[in-house]
Amino acid sequence: MKKTFALLLLALLLLTACSAPAGEGEADNKLVVGLDDSFPPMGFRDDDSNLVGFDIDLAKALGEELGLEVEFKPIDWDAKVMELDAGNIDCIWNGLSISPEREEEMDFTRPYLANEQLIIVLSDSTVSGIADLEGLTVGLQRGSTALDAFNKNEISGKVAGLNEYADNVAALTDLSIGRIDAVVMDEVVARYYETKDAGTYKVLDESFAAEQYAIGIKKGNTELKETIQAGFDKLIENGKAAEISEKWFGKDIVLKP
Repeated sequence: MKKTFALLLLALLLLTACSAPAGEGEADNKLVVGLDDSFPPMGFRDDDSNLVGFDIDLAKALGEELGLEVEFKPIDWDAKVMELDAGNIDCIWNGLSISPEREEEMDFTRPYLANEQLIIVLSDSTVSGIADLEGLTVGLQRGSTALDAFNKNEISGKVAGLNEYADNVAALTDLSIGRIDAVVMDEVVARYYETKDAGTYKVLDESFAAEQYAIGIKKGNTELKETIQAGFDKLIENGKAAEISEKWFGKDIVLKP
């Protein structure tokens, strides 16, 4: 009878450990990274549907540095805080901009990349700045800091309409077929598309807001935040972060401590 009870107790303990939410099962030795998989060049699908990108390579390098298995989990970007709080993911690492609103909802590592919110239009567009958006229809990603930056600018009350999309790819699709006149998005993404589809788009220099990228972690999870930060600092020290930056941007643009 005692042997049977012991076996049942062991089975219960194993079941509990395997069903622990992301970040709570120490035996997993895994880091679950939440991301928008349509956000080049930070994290996106290549022609073979493989996840690639600057942040993807950084996260993989961090996993190697810390001896962790890294699992990438695409999420609805608008539900990122809910995914984090529910324990479905351990962190958000995919061109995540720091904002006062987000700082109330999650903790951040030290910033590692500078960013701006810019306007991208078709190459033959007459739009040359923010003021020219008056009377036009603008698109942007739902749940992004592009929306925050746009709403804080007085032009938000002068446009003909604002369309929100699940991702930037959908917004650019509507731009290309004339459903909207401009898209507000992160500079790194806009520059990527401007280069990738040469002659199709142009990115305007006037900025809605200057931002910085960081890794988002569940509020109060200080241990994980410090672990990730320590690993990232080592990637800077050993030159791996610079190497990855050179691969994706042609130069080292990673912010140093």
